[in-house]
Amino acid sequence: MEEELQQLEELKNKLILYFVENGMRLLIAVFILIIGFWLAKRIANLVTKVCEKKQLDPTLARFFAGFSKLVIIAFALIMALSKANIEVTPFIALLGASAFGLSLAVQGPISNYGAGIVLIVTRPFVVGDTLTLNGLCGTVDSVNLGNTQLINEDEERITIPNRKVLGEIFTNSYEYKVVEAVVGIDYGADPQQAIDCISDAIKTVDAIATDRSPDVGIEDFGDSSINIGYRVWVPTKTYHRTRYQINMVVYRALEDAKITIPFPQRDVHLIEK
Repeated sequence: MEEELQQLEELKNKLILYFVENGMRLLIAVFILIIGFWLAKRIANLVTKVCEKKQLDPTLARFFAGFSKLVIIAFALIMALSKANIEVTPFIALLGASAFGLSLAVQGPISNYGAGIVLIVTRPFVVGDTLTLNGLCGTVDSVNLGNTQLINEDEERITIPNRKVLGEIFTNSYEYKVVEAVVGIDYGADPQQAIDCISDAIKTVDAIATDRSPDVGIEDFGDSSINIGYRVWVPTKTYHRTRYQINMVVYRALEDAKITIPFPQRDVHLIEK
């Protein structure tokens, strides 16, 4: 017990001696860190404003701002350690020696970062685009080094590792997504009248894309009806809400035009022997 107390006393004396000899250095090191974090934040904001002024893609703007902030903080940390009389070389050597071992354990994250850099540089999609991948669909909210995040109409955040994005086939429909539906009309009705009726009804919906005309035509000939198909581009953020509205106006328009939507039916003939 006495030996342990003596060791603690020696440690306390060494710490007191270190703070006495390097007190001013430590204060300067702390000051350097404070200035470094403040400067990193200011530079990141400045980079973001410059990118916005140059109308650069938001994904690249976030990447440049985050990278510049990280570089400045790293330099400030190295300067602070050096000013505090702490040798920096052993830390660098330790990082280099452990890099190989860590690379085996973090192959997944590293591949995500590599894929993230490729996505940010090549920009196959940007923030605000609609991405469909492996059955998942949503608006691109952010493209980070490690992952891509989507937000769907239900405000659910979908996080996809970048290696899953870069290595897969995906669909980018930009700000819109297509509504596809089919409605059957009676064989006794005029198909052209139904097509015109449906087209006019769809155009009354304010939320549809203004630069893409709806496609309406005969989809196929069913057993009990002529099937009229329609395809409409709508904003991804209100996809389901707009789809329901379109279906309602189509139904009301056919009803007002006295065009019957038949139910499946089958004629059965009994043959007497």
